[in-house]
Amino acid sequence: MNELCSLLTRHCREGWTATAVPRLTLSRACATSEVSAAMYFPLFCVLAQGRKRVWLGEEEFQYDPTSYLVASVDLPVIGQVIEGPCLGFTLALEPAMLATLLLELPPEATGRTAPGRALAVNALDPGLLDPCLRLLRLLDSPADIPVLAPLAEREILYRLLLGPRGEMLRQMALPTSRLSQVRRAIQAIQDRYDQPVRVDELARLAGMSPPSLHRHFRAATSLSPLQFQKRLRLHEARRRLMSQDADAASVAFDVGYESASQFSREYRRLFGAPPGRDAAQRRQAVAAA
Repeated sequence: MNELCSLLTRHCREGWTATAVPRLTLSRACATSEVSAAMYFPLFCVLAQGRKRVWLGEEEFQYDPTSYLVASVDLPVIGQVIEGPCLGFTLALEPAMLATLLLELPPEATGRTAPGRALAVNALDPGLLDPCLRLLRLLDSPADIPVLAPLAEREILYRLLLGPRGEMLRQMALPTSRLSQVRRAIQAIQDRYDQPVRVDELARLAGMSPPSLHRHFRAATSLSPLQFQKRLRLHEARRRLMSQDADAASVAFDVGYESASQFSREYRRLFGAPPGRDAAQRRQAVAAA
C-alpha cells in the first residue's frame, strides 16, 4: 500500500485524474467530504489511503485499503469520503473483456450461484493487489502501456472472476443472464428518465415478465424500476442546479416532474436540503476549495 500511495500521489491531482492507461482513473481527496450524488458504472475500485462509504438505496457499503468495491451495472448512489486524505483508483469493467476471459476459465470456476446485489465490497487479497500495482507502475513508464497494461488488466479481471464476486461479474458478461436483462431495463430508463415509465414495456425490452423484472431489478439495485428512475431524475436535477443558472421549478419540469412541490420534497428527502439551498451551499463549497 505504501508503493500504491506513492504512485497515486505522484500521478493524481485533487479530484479525478484520467490516465494514459485505458479505463484507469485516479482519485484524490485531501479531506473528508459532504454527502454527494454520483452515477456508478461497472467498475472496480481500490483505495490506497482513507475510507469511503456509499449508499445504494438504504443500504450502506464502506471500503478502505483492506477492501475493494465492485459494481456490475449503472447505479445511482450517494457517496462520502469519511476519512481523509483519500487516494484510490477506478478501473472501468468491460463486459466484452470479461466474456472473452470467461471462455478460458476452467469449468469448475464457473458456478451458478445467485449474483445478489450489483454493488459489493470484499476483502482485498495480495493476489489481486499485485496486478493492480503492476498496472499503476506503468504510469511511470508510459511507453510500456500498450503492451503491458492489457496483461495486468487481464489478470485483475481473472482474479475478480475467481473471487467472491465472480458470479456477479460472470452474470455481467453473459448476454442472456438475469443481470444482463436488468442492465437492458436500466439502459431504457436512462435513455428516457424524463418520461413516464411503464414496467410492462421495460419487461418486454428486458425479455422478462413484469413480476420477474421487478424481483431481479430490486435484487440487483435495491430499488424498484420506478424508484431507480426517481433517483436518476434527482441526480440529474442536482447536476443541473449546480452547473446552470436555472430555478428549481424549471429544472423539476425538465427532468420529468409534474409538481414542483413534490420535486422539492423528494429532493430534500434524498439530499438533506431544499434544491435552491443545497445548490447554493455546494457552489460555495466548490468556490472555497
